[in-house]
Amino acid sequence: MPAQILNEKRSFHRVFYTANACLHSQGKAWPCQVIDLCLKGCLLRFPEPWAGDLQQIYTLQLRLSDSIEIDMALQPAHSIGRDTGFQCVHVGIDSISQLRRLVELNLGNSDLLERDLLALVETAAT
Repeated sequence: MPAQILNEKRSFHRVFYTANACLHSQGKAWPCQVIDLCLKGCLLRFPEPWAGDLQQIYTLQLRLSDSIEIDMALQPAHSIGRDTGFQCVHVGIDSISQLRRLVELNLGNSDLLERDLLALVETAAT
């Protein structure tokens, strides 16, 4: 599914990628819709305004196909109405590889992806 690029003054390029997903924490699950993704987080839309704990770590499960899934540990960063932005606090090697490929395909420019990867490494080092 093609995605649109949202270019703002950010360290990471976000791509619009609309897909159903599920957010999990402490035995609870919240169905949601992914609005956009980047290497450092995502914007999710919920059926109701977000009322979860802003200090909690959540796990996003995004199924790209029957055999490909992205799992990310996230923490809420901001919430407006039904849309909540999450910052990635951890992603496994398999999931980051799938996320990298998804962003690369939708950016259509490997130089932009390399810049995002460099920014990711720099933020991890600080």
